[in-house]
Amino acid sequence: MAEYCFFKKGNHITALERSDIAGDSDLTAKGYEKQFEELNAPDVKRALARFIDIRKEEQTTTHSFVTGAVFASLLVSVVAVASWFFIK
Repeated sequence: MAEYCFFKKGNHITALERSDIAGDSDLTAKGYEKQFEELNAPDVKRALARFIDIRKEEQTTTHSFVTGAVFASLLVSVVAVASWFFIK
């Protein structure tokens, strides 16, 4: 299995073998940003699929934490208002 690194420019993602120094400098010159993820995969197609899955999982996790925090804040607010009505 080869080790792949990833480059991103806008919505376009490209994978290169880590040992491809010429391709690395070429993509960097074209404005691509090197991503910190490096994966082992049998081919480029599977490396890209795995990279996309990792990114989707990161977005899902971030979304879950944000919605959890919002829900907790709303719940605390509702409990505070309800307790204020019952105390008065």
